[in-house]
Amino acid sequence: MEALKQGADALFILLGGIMVLAMHAGFAFLELGTVRKKNQVNALVKILVDFSVSTVVYFVVGYAVAYGTGFFVGAEQLAAKNGYELVKFFFLLTFAAAIPAIISGGIAERAKFWPQLLATAVIVGVIYPFFEGIAWNQHFGVQAWIKAATGEEFHDFAGSVVVHAVGGWIALPAVILLGARSNRYRKDGAISAHPPSNIPFLALGAWILTVGWFGFNVMSAQTLDKISGLVAVNSLMAMVGGTLVALVLGKNDPGFVHNGPLAGLVAVCAGSDLMHPLGALVVGAVAGALFVVMFTLTQNKWKIDDVLGVWPLHGLCGAWGGIAAGLFGLKALGGIGGVSLGAQLIGTAMGVGWALLGSFVVYGTLKASLGLRLSQEEEFDGADLSIHKISATPDREVSW
Repeated sequence: MEALKQGADALFILLGGIMVLAMHAGFAFLELGTVRKKNQVNALVKILVDFSVSTVVYFVVGYAVAYGTGFFVGAEQLAAKNGYELVKFFFLLTFAAAIPAIISGGIAERAKFWPQLLATAVIVGVIYPFFEGIAWNQHFGVQAWIKAATGEEFHDFAGSVVVHAVGGWIALPAVILLGARSNRYRKDGAISAHPPSNIPFLALGAWILTVGWFGFNVMSAQTLDKISGLVAVNSLMAMVGGTLVALVLGKNDPGFVHNGPLAGLVAVCAGSDLMHPLGALVVGAVAGALFVVMFTLTQNKWKIDDVLGVWPLHGLCGAWGGIAAGLFGLKALGGIGGVSLGAQLIGTAMGVGWALLGSFVVYGTLKASLGLRLSQEEEFDGADLSIHKISATPDREVSW
């Protein structure tokens, strides 16, 4: 029976890892559909290469920073318990690699390629796993301190704060340090629209992310005996809540409609194992509204050129999710209980603060040393031709 349980747990978390791996195709197509045609190849290449760098760095350094477990032992030892520790690494890697995938959407169309890969290595190797270890592995006694102060530990079941808020708040300084895309905001006060290049690809990316998210949330149980249908239904309710509110507030704009479910899913991650489905619906609806309102403000009023709106979508909706778990997880609001609003506020603030600090250090250093931005000519030609020497749809075939 023990061998059967070990095999079932390994398969369970492996399937979760594969589902979240598929989400990276969603990140790629969401970015591809949103950026202009001359930057589509770059979107695809960035996501794949960022994932590859993340894998190596998280295997060698990051996983040990978060969990104190390294892999520099014999393969026989690694294969113990059906290789459960290895597939657990695979699953958690897909979370870690989501951080550079999130950042990629904010800095699209004008960021240099190689400096961003260096940033990915530092973020996935040190910055992200440092906070991951605090939130999910009791590092430095922080959770014990929060529990002593508020009565409960900081609760983040599937990463509203640990993954999404951290990724979104790391992206914000990167976007600000890069500056807006050329001609996005003109000297006369006019704003150039820079509309999405391909709505079907944008929608495809959103759908891939949405489907994969059920692996992201449900498989965060990490063992089969802890699987919860409540997590699945809460994810579903938050997704539709975000979609419907984004539809109304976004005035039927397809970009808002397809980011609405993602906003809801970001927000429900933290408390998806605690909330009543109606609470999850409200949490998703608030997240959908938050995304539409704040995306419009950042782009049009504050003139922060966050191309995919990753700070509103992941940063703000992730922080909302962390706080919402402390509200809708309470028994008084239909939840299971075992959470504290104070603990959620402290944990969320810590995640945001650490992300901002780490981002300014990493991207500030890179800007001062290697530079972050393509030249004006390279940006005009597009990242596809400037970096990869080919466009997404070459105008003509070379004949010999």
